[in-house]
Amino acid sequence: GANQPVQNLSTKLVEITTQNHGFAVKEDEHIERVATVTHKNLNDGSIEGLRFKEFTGFCIQYHPEASPGPHDSRYLFDEFVKDLAASNASVASNSSN
Repeated sequence: GANQPVQNLSTKLVEITTQNHGFAVKEDEHIERVATVTHKNLNDGSIEGLRFKEFTGFCIQYHPEASPGPHDSRYLFDEFVKDLAASNASVASNSSN
């Protein structure tokens, strides 16, 4: 639904999001081994975002594009592009060795 409050756990900021998912990620020891929880829904405590530990990548379970708004999660697109650039630089560095 619309107007779901999701907290970015690293910044503590709350983003107002739009969601339409029928499944949720269960927070358990397996998830904690492979990823860090980055976002949580403040209404029901469900996981809304993960950053993976073994590779460059993250996922979210809501709509960051939010057109026509709100644009609280727009920063995620910049973060995605930065991750791609860092991963590309790492691959280029490893291939030159």
